[in-house]
Amino acid sequence: MSKNTLKSLILILGLATALIHLYLNIRLGRLDIAFTLNGLGYLALLAAMFGNLSFLHGRSTLIHYTFMGFTAITILAWFALGGDFGDSLAVIDKLIEIVLLVCLWLHLKS
Repeated sequence: MSKNTLKSLILILGLATALIHLYLNIRLGRLDIAFTLNGLGYLALLAAMFGNLSFLHGRSTLIHYTFMGFTAITILAWFALGGDFGDSLAVIDKLIEIVLLVCLWLHLKS
């Protein structure tokens, strides 16, 4: 897979999981701090990766590892909090996050 394809997938998957976490506030009918911070965290990591932020130049490896760590912690936290496999949106989101992890790793190594 080309580096450009991986970058596109990272952007799409990152936006998808960010929007899902922010949408969960609507589904709950209230502002949930964990879902909100998680969604904003994904958006911040996408900005760090794709934004032209001068203070991050030369730190692409750090950004990749931070993004992968954040994603892995999100997945593990879902399991630790009793991940609901009956909630199809949650399962889809975890699958998106797993694919995101793989894409981040492949992009870092390419």
